[in-house]
Amino acid sequence: MYRSPDSGDDPPSRDQSSGITEDSTASGIGKYARGHGILQWSKRYQRYVSRRSSHRRAAESGPSHDPTDRPESRTGEYQSSAAAAVGESASAVGQKISRNAPSLEPLYVPRVTQPDMSHDEGHLPTRITDIVFDDLPTSEAGGGSGHQHERVMTPGTMTSLGKPLHRLTEKQKKKLFFIEALKTRYKVDYDKVQPIPYIKDRLYCVDKVYVEGGFEFMPTQHVTRGSGSWERLESYKSVFSDQRIQSVRRIFEGEPGYGKTTFTLQLAYDWCNRVEGSSMRDVEVLIILRMRQLSGIRSIYRAIEVYLLDSDPRVKEADIAAIIRESESALVILDGYDEYPDQHSRRETDVQRILKLKLFANTPVILTTRYLPDYLAPITKRVRLTGFDEIARDEYIRKAVVGEDKIALSFVKAKLKENPVLEDLCQIPLVFVMFAHIAHEDKDFQNFKSVTEFFRYMIRCFHHHMRNKSKGSNTVRYRIDENDHAALDELAFLAISQNNQQITWSRGGMCKQLGHDFYETYLALGIFVEEEVVSFNSASEVEVRFYHKLFCEWYAAHHIVRILSQPGHDISLDRLFRHMKPEDLQYVYRFACGLNPDVGSSIIQYLARLHEGRFTVLCMLERSGDVKDILDDVRGMCSQTVTIKEGHNRLLQRSTAQVLDIAARHGIPVSRLHLHRCFSMFDVTKACIVLKSGLRLTNLETVEVLRVEGHIRDTAGDSNGIRVTREELLGLLQTCRTLTKLRFEGRESLLPPSIPAELISPTLKTRNIMVSYEDGRGMIHQLNWDDGQWQNATDGPTLRILQEEQDQQWALEELARLSTDGTPVSCLHLDQCFSNFNVTNKCIVFTSGLRVTNLVTVNVLRVEGDNTGDFEVTREELLGLLQTCLTLKEIRFEGPDYLLPLSVPAELIPPTLKARNTKVSYERDSDHGVVHQLNWDDGQWQHQITARGPVEVRINEQKRDQQWGEKELAILSTAGVSIFMLVLVGAFSNITGDTQSIVLTSGCTIPVLQTLRVLEIWFTDFDLDAFLMMLAYAKECTEITGLIFFEGDVPVKVDPLMIPLPLKQRRVEVKWWPPGSMRSYYLNVDTGIWNVRDEGLGEVKFTS
Repeated sequence: MYRSPDSGDDPPSRDQSSGITEDSTASGIGKYARGHGILQWSKRYQRYVSRRSSHRRAAESGPSHDPTDRPESRTGEYQSSAAAAVGESASAVGQKISRNAPSLEPLYVPRVTQPDMSHDEGHLPTRITDIVFDDLPTSEAGGGSGHQHERVMTPGTMTSLGKPLHRLTEKQKKKLFFIEALKTRYKVDYDKVQPIPYIKDRLYCVDKVYVEGGFEFMPTQHVTRGSGSWERLESYKSVFSDQRIQSVRRIFEGEPGYGKTTFTLQLAYDWCNRVEGSSMRDVEVLIILRMRQLSGIRSIYRAIEVYLLDSDPRVKEADIAAIIRESESALVILDGYDEYPDQHSRRETDVQRILKLKLFANTPVILTTRYLPDYLAPITKRVRLTGFDEIARDEYIRKAVVGEDKIALSFVKAKLKENPVLEDLCQIPLVFVMFAHIAHEDKDFQNFKSVTEFFRYMIRCFHHHMRNKSKGSNTVRYRIDENDHAALDELAFLAISQNNQQITWSRGGMCKQLGHDFYETYLALGIFVEEEVVSFNSASEVEVRFYHKLFCEWYAAHHIVRILSQPGHDISLDRLFRHMKPEDLQYVYRFACGLNPDVGSSIIQYLARLHEGRFTVLCMLERSGDVKDILDDVRGMCSQTVTIKEGHNRLLQRSTAQVLDIAARHGIPVSRLHLHRCFSMFDVTKACIVLKSGLRLTNLETVEVLRVEGHIRDTAGDSNGIRVTREELLGLLQTCRTLTKLRFEGRESLLPPSIPAELISPTLKTRNIMVSYEDGRGMIHQLNWDDGQWQNATDGPTLRILQEEQDQQWALEELARLSTDGTPVSCLHLDQCFSNFNVTNKCIVFTSGLRVTNLVTVNVLRVEGDNTGDFEVTREELLGLLQTCLTLKEIRFEGPDYLLPLSVPAELIPPTLKARNTKVSYERDSDHGVVHQLNWDDGQWQHQITARGPVEVRINEQKRDQQWGEKELAILSTAGVSIFMLVLVGAFSNITGDTQSIVLTSGCTIPVLQTLRVLEIWFTDFDLDAFLMMLAYAKECTEITGLIFFEGDVPVKVDPLMIPLPLKQRRVEVKWWPPGSMRSYYLNVDTGIWNVRDEGLGEVKFTS
């Protein structure tokens, strides 16, 4: 065993294990060192040999020493002292050296276990883990606990191969150098984690601050781009041990700031330090490449050589390829595919070849990204990061912020609860980290009414810290105006408003654009992050990026507000936002609304026109800064069915979740919540519903009816239904305190067979919630709270038929079987597939053209549409359908797809139909808030108002639609229901002479609506007289706030004296989108001139 200089054991005259004498070592080390790049070690070792020899000669010629004082008596002392000495000054280290050798410079030689001499030449281990050295000194680098990986190796250093280093083969040496270089490179990265951007001197080793967020995987046999079912992983360490996701291709998905890069740093730490319990201990070679650096790459091996080895001359491209190919366990991680510059390259890159299994076909590869690549190998497994939940947040606060200070922990947690508007934002780990540190350090941390307020406060904290710090010596001087960042605003806007967003800049270019002082200040603030990039010509350059994309969105929002507030600027929102999708850049919109309420109003109207209703509510909250201002809109949404669908993007799902949260916090009832094929599970420990997208619905206290609808079958015919345990079911019912009805739908629903009576709380029995589910045979079962057993609630199975032809064909076969068996069908649900009823052949015709004739055993028929078609059901079809389905007890038509007759003449109703008294109901549009039911006595429709808040009514050019619209508006107006918006799409004809009614193209009329707020008219031209009459009609609608003309001509100029005075006094907004124009205008009621309006750009007059 080799010992340190102060251990007392002199190096032997001939090293028994290496065969190198002291003199030959001293004379020959230089040549070896020059050949292997360890010249620094060479000089230190030569000094050591020289001094050691002098010391021995002096000891031999001097007086005798006490044997107990000999260095040999303290064997091993160096082993403990050396580790503690790393990083200390030379004088401090010298104090730890034996007093018999006070002048010796310490030489850190790793302790190597005695080799197993049983290895022979023909049976040498080949794994690099058999070559590495144990018990290395450690250091607290960067404030962390990372191990020091710089190995100091002598030519005679023994390895566990049974050979000294200099006797290894060239291939083994290159492999050793390669892995040591990787570890040195990774250590630099994982030892400088910076949680707070503006505190540069507070760096951490990743292991000190890494906290696991949620990890989920999609357990499908073949990769799918859908949002199918996701299952939770126990830990990030399970990624490599869980057999369900073992594959040579895995993709880790996560939104910006969700910790994808930090996760790769933790893996690097585990690998470099061979962390106990980590699967990375078994990985021989780990390659981590940042994909934003791979622009123009031709060879992945060249990228490894340049970026990870710093062009080490000892290891070439061919060596790297051989090492990876021959390693028993290599892992390649490509971090940040969404930032890869060549992802759309027409020329096939090595990265694309890797994804297609043309390269590294047998080597495991992990790809981290915000979104899926265009091509995925079928064997690819999908894993996603879901952000911080409450447990992860608590762990981070304890681990990196307050330690074991329980009072401080409670303070930070309380601040988050006092700021519910930040709940969604703080699911992003990076944002929560900043929140936690700022909340802990600022005892006057305020409560925020909007995300904009919080971000403005956070930026001020950055500047405040910088100003205070700049007062000291040797610091970057604070020479800028905190509020002057127009050039940065423009740079940020141009970056995200492109089709391909820009994420990095050159340092020189950014300095030139922003100014040197400004750049240096924002770099010191931490808002900019520099990264040294080595190009393929070996010349390094510095790239700059924002600390997080949110900062880019913040400054871009300032630019949007600036240009939309300047007089004389001619631009449309359509043009401005044409490449800025709300689901990708939601905070740009929200920040802009919060920064300037006037501009916010224009953006909100723009989003409303795009039917981004729920997201619009969040923007309204940002604009007003007070949730009370949007409660009426929330009530209107919650009075209707609130639906979350599998196909909804994450932004829409999140927006809906926040609307539900606002409703719960303010006691607003949610009449019906429909989870359409998006339910994953109920998390009992956190009392929340988890959607397949990973989103969590955490506040459901005011939901009254919950309908959970699962898949009927997936494309492969596999079961993909709902799975709910008894614990989940009881937890869900206890969480939703106002729930009266819970229904699970889908042929593959699987609920617990029973609930033991002792588990049912008295409260649940008292509430007597109606809980039902549909089994695999289509039978409906209802839970009996007395004994916890399921009871059959139907006379037969329920069949749901979708618009896919494959499903329709299956349903026809099932109906034929049930008809043959004489089994009654409890409910036949035609979901977006009904076309018409063929009276002659007495059959229902599907949209695919298929026909169903076996209807004699159907009890309930439900026909549902979603505004994808226009199907008129005549009175003959309706009567024929009722007479064909002899066992029919109820038929329901739902959705604007279907237009039923306004009445059925009493003389056409057969006595048998009157006697059967079949229930026929019609809900033309759930947004209208009216349900109609046919009265068999006179053939007229009776109505029931279901709206609990403002409603929106749309009427198109069809005569039947206009007739029903006229009828429903009269019902709503009479009942005093607030009509948030009336949209006439090609339906407007003129105004009656007394200006008291709108005449539609069918001749139907709409009288003055006193509860109408906004009237929008599409595809209609107005001359001056018609336009003035339209203004006169709007004057009579006392609650109207907006009149909009879309895609039609109007008078270019109006005499302001002709504009009704009440419209001027109430400041009713009159807007106009000319045909084919990308710009909207508003009518200045004082001048009668159309000006650019929707961007708040001042008095820019319209020119025809």
